[in-house]
Amino acid sequence: MKEISSPRPSTGLPHRRLCLAVDVEQYSRFDTRTQSAIQSELVRMLDEAAALTGLDRAAWKRQPQGDLEFAVLPDATPEDAVLGPFVHHLAVHLGDRNARPAVQRVRLRMAVDTGVVADAALGHAGPAPVAVARYVNAPQLKAVLATLTAADLAVMVSDRLYQDVVRSGQRALDPEHYVRAHVRVKEFGGYGWIRVPGHTPQDVRSAVTQAPKPKPLPEADAPSRTPLSQYVRQGAAVGRDVVGGLTVGLPVPPPPAGSGPTL
Repeated sequence: MKEISSPRPSTGLPHRRLCLAVDVEQYSRFDTRTQSAIQSELVRMLDEAAALTGLDRAAWKRQPQGDLEFAVLPDATPEDAVLGPFVHHLAVHLGDRNARPAVQRVRLRMAVDTGVVADAALGHAGPAPVAVARYVNAPQLKAVLATLTAADLAVMVSDRLYQDVVRSGQRALDPEHYVRAHVRVKEFGGYGWIRVPGHTPQDVRSAVTQAPKPKPLPEADAPSRTPLSQYVRQGAAVGRDVVGGLTVGLPVPPPPAGSGPTL
């Protein structure tokens, strides 16, 4: 009997890249023919939004998953261009598509983060792919689309990107347009920032409050008691699951003055 060999892990070294995921909301409600058409339309809209932004989609390392595309963008991709013009063009194309008569409406959730990525046997591994998978499925992002029924696109960026890129004001990115959300999905926890093109921060903030509150982690699974900006159990991201373990966060602050060592 012929032995079936298992996939060999990639020898690629980890590197820092911008990661992006776009997911179709309530995809399973469409029939097979419509799902196939939506997948083609999603690729076309991403291609056109990237071209108008000056981004080379041919250089993206894409990992399609049916109703979702995950992508690792090339080194030196301007992060502000992705968060600004690319999101704008995607929202416009999506709105134009949904305005066509007799078309079934498509709504999208999008997540963006930057961090360590490594090529792996079944796609990509590292904190950034895992974080993007969690952000795009965050209850708050889903609650925003469920509440703001006129919205076609909801975007969540990581706290890291918000602090480093959005708050710098590059490409007219306005920090006031983003609403912070505490995301806890599976073994991931951290802060993300939500923006909905065409809607005010007040609208988004009201919608975020409709999301279920994150449940506290069991004591055995909880990270350090030190407040963290983000933590994630790192491992191989296969589809939307993760295995392995590593905690990532802010440096541990020094102990208060006068406190002795704990025995």
